[in-house]
Amino acid sequence: MAKRLDEAFRFGPWGQAVLWLALVAVGICGRLWQPTYNVTPLAAVALAAGTVLSSRLAAAAVPLASVMLSNLALSPYDSPLMAVIVYAALAWPVLLGGLIRRQGWLAVLGGSLASSLVFFVVTNAAHWAMTQQYPHSPEGLLACFTAALPFYRWMPVGDLAWSLMVFGGLVAAARLLQQLSPTQLAPAVVQPQPQSERSTQSLD
Repeated sequence: MAKRLDEAFRFGPWGQAVLWLALVAVGICGRLWQPTYNVTPLAAVALAAGTVLSSRLAAAAVPLASVMLSNLALSPYDSPLMAVIVYAALAWPVLLGGLIRRQGWLAVLGGSLASSLVFFVVTNAAHWAMTQQYPHSPEGLLACFTAALPFYRWMPVGDLAWSLMVFGGLVAAARLLQQLSPTQLAPAVVQPQPQSERSTQSLD
C-alpha cells in the first residue's frame, strides 16, 4: 500500500465524477442510519473528497450535499446561523486533502480525529453563545461541553472507522482500475516521403 496516497489515487475526470456521487451516497446513507449518536461518515467523505477530487469546490460540495439531502428526512436546525456553522464544521476537513495526499495514512488518522474535535468544539461553543441554555461565562461554557460529552463519546471512533473504510475502498478501487486499464502501445509512425522523392521514384 502506497505510503503517499497521491501515488495510489489516479482518477480521471469520469472517475472523479463517479467518486463524487459515491461519496455523497455514502454520506447520506451513513447519516440516515446511525448506530449511535454522531457516528456518521461525514468526516470521512469530506477528507476523501479533499484528497481525490481535483476541484476544491466539488470536494466541499460532497459533505454539504450529503447534509442538505439527508436533512430532508431529519429535524431542522434551531436557526439558519446554526445550520451554517454546522455545514462549515462538516466541510472544513476538505482542506486537509493536500496534507493527506502527501503524508498518507497517518494524516488520515490525524485528520479524522481533528475533524471530530473541531466539530465538537465549534458546534457546542456556538450553541452556548447563541442560546440562553447556559450562562455566558467560562463556567457556563464548561457546563455546555460537559453536557455534550455523551454525544461526543463515539464520534472519534466512528470517524476513524469510517475513514479507514472509505480510504481503503478508494485504494482498492484505484488498484482495480489500474488492473482493468489495458496498456496502450503507441503505433509505429510512418514518415511520409518528400514530394520530390516520390516524383523521382515514379520516373525510374
